[in-house]
Amino acid sequence: MTIDELRATLTADTPPDVAPPLKALWHDARGEWDEAHRIAQDIDGKDGAWVHAYLHRKEGDLGNAAYWYRRADQRVASDSLDAEWERIVTALLRPCPASAGLPSET
Repeated sequence: MTIDELRATLTADTPPDVAPPLKALWHDARGEWDEAHRIAQDIDGKDGAWVHAYLHRKEGDLGNAAYWYRRADQRVASDSLDAEWERIVTALLRPCPASAGLPSET
């Protein structure tokens, strides 16, 4: 899936079949912050922490956001929220190195 394909699903009633961090960002893009945050709270690891940081930054809770950026091993973002959303989605959509070079399932 590409970022444009993800954006194209934002008018659907349900999110696409994507990993939880992307599902949280999908809900966020639809203005469903509470649902995005609920999903992000249940995600372990750096990806979840990054999404969680972004959501608290968007909420205006910069102290809590800073905590989650540290957990994500990311610098505190200072660009626009839209730019950060795109950066996170782009990073999460990249294939993981372990799958590089493997044939795709068709």
